Amino acid sequence: MKPSSSIDLSSVQWRKSSYSSGTGGECVEVTDDLPGLVPVRDSKNPHGPALVFPSAAWSAFVGAL
Repeated sequence: MKPSSSIDLSSVQWRKSSYSSGTGGECVEVTDDLPGLVPVRDSKNPHGPALVFPSAAWSAFVGAL
């Protein structure tokens, strides 16, 4: 995992989880705009911190769910 402070996320296109409800509940957003990396953030706090995972680690995590 890399600190998001060293990666510019200001121009990426975020997308919500397909499991998100329309009620604004607990949800994560991810972006596919950075090759080899998957930034993840809380959709309720879009200006807050993001966690940035290597793509392989994120794929393994999602596959295990």
